[in-house]
Amino acid sequence: MSQFRVPHTLVLLYGMTVLAFALTWLLPAGSYDTAINEDGREVVVPGTFQVIEDAPEVPVWSLVTVIPRALESAQAIIFFVLIIGGALGVLQSTGAVDAGMARLLKRFDARPGLLVGMGILSFSLGSSSIGMGEEYIALGAILAALCLALRMDAVVAAAILIIGNSVGYGAAVLNPFTVLIAQDIAELPPLSGSGYRIALFLPLMGLGIWHVWRYARKVRANAAESLVIDIPEAQVALADDPPALTGRLQATLWAALALLGIAVWGIVTQGWYLVELSATFFAMAVVCGLVAGQSVNAIAKEFSTGAAALAGTALMIGFARSIEVMLTDGQILHTIVHGLSAPLSAVGSAASAVGMFWIQCGINFFVPSGSGQAYVTMPLMAPIADVLSLPRQVAVLAYQLGDGLTTMLNPADAVLMGILGVCGVPYGRWVRFIWPLALQVLVFGSVAMVVAVLIGYS
Repeated sequence: MSQFRVPHTLVLLYGMTVLAFALTWLLPAGSYDTAINEDGREVVVPGTFQVIEDAPEVPVWSLVTVIPRALESAQAIIFFVLIIGGALGVLQSTGAVDAGMARLLKRFDARPGLLVGMGILSFSLGSSSIGMGEEYIALGAILAALCLALRMDAVVAAAILIIGNSVGYGAAVLNPFTVLIAQDIAELPPLSGSGYRIALFLPLMGLGIWHVWRYARKVRANAAESLVIDIPEAQVALADDPPALTGRLQATLWAALALLGIAVWGIVTQGWYLVELSATFFAMAVVCGLVAGQSVNAIAKEFSTGAAALAGTALMIGFARSIEVMLTDGQILHTIVHGLSAPLSAVGSAASAVGMFWIQCGINFFVPSGSGQAYVTMPLMAPIADVLSLPRQVAVLAYQLGDGLTTMLNPADAVLMGILGVCGVPYGRWVRFIWPLALQVLVFGSVAMVVAVLIGYS
C-alpha cells in the first residue's frame, strides 16, 4: 500500500476553493448589517443576521475565473511579497547574511549554552521582524557541524533554527507576511497591540531555550542519549570554512538594518503600508547590492532570482484569496460566520477566544503558508470577533499564535522539513524530541488567549 502524501499547497488551496463553491450551493446566502465604529472602520452588527432570499447562484464557470480575479484582488500584497523576495535575494547573494551568521555562531563555540540561547533569540528576531524562515535552511549544515563539535547533535542544531522560527512567527511584532497582512484584513492599525505580543515573546522564548538546552546537556553528558546517534546523515561535517565577515559585508548588513529601521519608523510615525514598504525593500536591494560591490546587472539578476523564489508564495496568496472571493460571490461568508459564532458564543468570551486559537492551529496543517492562511481565515475570524463582542486584535492574535506555534510540528511546512533535511534528522525522531514542547506552547497559547480577553487586548 502506497503511503499517503500531503498534496501540494496550491492543490489544497484550490481544493478549498472547490469546497467553497460547493458550499455556495448548499448553504443559504445571508448577511449581517454593518456599521462604522468609532475608528471609522466597518464592522458587523451582532444579532442582525438574515437569510437572503432569491440570491443568484454562482455559475460553474467561476471555478476557472475565480483564480485570476483573486490574483487581481490580492495584487498589492503579491507584488509586495515579490519585492521582498528580490531584496532578500540580493542580500543573500552578497554573502553578508551567511558571513554574519557564521561569525555569530563561531563566537559562541566555547559556550554551548549561550549558543543555544542566543541562536534561538537571533533566529526568532529575524522571523519576528522581516519574516525570515527559508533563509535558515542554508545555515543548517554550519550549525549542525558546530553543535557536533560541541558534543551536542544535529537535533539541537535543527531545534535552534526551527524553534527560533516558530516563536518568531508566533509572537511576531512586525512580520510583514503575517501580522501586517492579518491586521490589514481586520482593519487594524499596523503594529497595533505590539506590547502584548512582546510580553508573550519572552516566556515562549524561555520555554524553547529550556527544552533545547535540557536535551543538549543530556547528549553532552552521554552521547548515547542522542536521538540521531544511529543516523549517518545526521553526522554533519563542515566541508569548507565559513565566509569571512569583511568590512564591506559588515557595511552591507548595517545598510540593511538601517533601511529596516526606516521601514519601522515609517509604519509607526507616517502610516506607511504596502506601497511605502515595497519601496523601502526595493531600496534595500539596490543599496545593499551597491555597498557589497555588485554591478547593477548583478543586482538585477539576483533581484529577479529572489523574486522568483517567492513566486510560489505569491501564487499561494492569490489562490488563498480565491476562497474568500468564492464565498463572497455566493454571499455565504456571513452565513459561515454566523454558524461558527453560534457555538462559540455559547461558551463565553474567553472560551471562544481559545476556540479561535485551536481552529487556527488545525487550519495551519492544511494551509501552512502564513500569509495564505491570513487570507483564508481572517475574513471569517474578524467578523466572528465582532459578533462575539471581542476586540478584532484578539482574532489576529488567535491567527498569529495558531499559525506560528504549530510550525515546529507541521510536516507540510517547507521550512521545518528543509531544515530537518539539511541537518539529517528524520521527521519521526524530530517528533519524539519536539512533542513535549509543542504541547507546552499550545497550552501557553490557550492561556494567552484567555488573558487577552480579560485585559481587553486591542
